[in-house]
Amino acid sequence: MDDHDFLARRFEEHRSHLTAVAHRMLGSLTDTDDAVQETWLRLARTDTADIANLGGWLTTVVSRVCLDMLRARKLRQENPPHTHLPDPVVGDPEHQALIADSVGLALLVVLDSLSPPERLAFVLHDLFGLPFERIAPIMDRTPVAARKLASRARRRVQGAPTTATDPTTQRGLVDAFLTAARGGDLTALLKILDPDVTLRADASPGPMLVLRGAEAVAGHLSHFQRMANATTSHPTLVNGTPGLLNTRDGHPVSVMGFTTTSTAILEISILADPTRLSRLDLPAPWPANRR
Repeated sequence: MDDHDFLARRFEEHRSHLTAVAHRMLGSLTDTDDAVQETWLRLARTDTADIANLGGWLTTVVSRVCLDMLRARKLRQENPPHTHLPDPVVGDPEHQALIADSVGLALLVVLDSLSPPERLAFVLHDLFGLPFERIAPIMDRTPVAARKLASRARRRVQGAPTTATDPTTQRGLVDAFLTAARGGDLTALLKILDPDVTLRADASPGPMLVLRGAEAVAGHLSHFQRMANATTSHPTLVNGTPGLLNTRDGHPVSVMGFTTTSTAILEISILADPTRLSRLDLPAPWPANRR
């Protein structure tokens, strides 16, 4: 085995961790792959003899790459906060393991509203446990400044809904939503919607639709009914929690993610933009049976 192959093998040992960091930082699967690839290219161009801790070095590099990408987005005014859903991770157990721990679509939406330094400080400290002494040099700040950024981000993130931990309960609520939608049953739908439920539907290059409150969301029951009866719904994992992939003639039409309590649905996230769906790594083929 030559030096390049040995280095590539060592890099692969850290790929899952680097992907997890990048996905939490960027919320885009395409950008995540680009950030991890750029990290590999930088490693391949570096004399590794002086790298005492490869894992730490790679985490620093991928974090800097992500920070640069977030800053570039902001300069281009690309995807302003709350105008598009983050990319969901659908039905892939390997990838689900990377994001199942507390990072659902609801949290990613909140992370998108943070400034790049706030997001970096929060992700690296609160989600990955890095000390501020290691985070500060990545963003050219002092540890005290990095701590303040993370604290400011944490106050924003604390408002993000978290989902029930019991998958059976979650799946039961998703199935109940699908049943109510197919039957056009307003009473059943309102029964499982939290009074403060939020719906986010991202269907085109334009800004996503945001509805708040059970009555507003239930007011779209006729749309839910048309879509539910015109598609085949496949139970799957969406960002680590039970959700739905809806297809027509074997082609993806929408991905639905849910955030729930033990008794109600707190958030519904629907990605139905055909262009973005075509870029997702969706498992296939999808069987014809429907739920």
